[in-house]
Amino acid sequence: MKRLHLIISGRVQGVLYRDFARREAEKLDISGYAKNLNDGTVEIVAEGSEENLKKMVNSCKKGPLMAFVKNIDAKEESATNEFDGFDIRR
Repeated sequence: MKRLHLIISGRVQGVLYRDFARREAEKLDISGYAKNLNDGTVEIVAEGSEENLKKMVNSCKKGPLMAFVKNIDAKEESATNEFDGFDIRR
């Protein structure tokens, strides 16, 4: 079990990016959350297998149809197993 902390920049708010991330995470058995930040980025904290986290990052690079992902800053962290599913936070 691994944990990634992602900050996604570009046109990622107002384009259903968090919902896209939730659906992808559920398909990949990843727990965590997606949250809009005040600077216009989206924060994702995701825990799962290394293979599925790589798939999640690849999906996040594309995003939903109306999104334009400029950059993903990814940091690996220690998994905490604190999540029960994948949530959208406000």
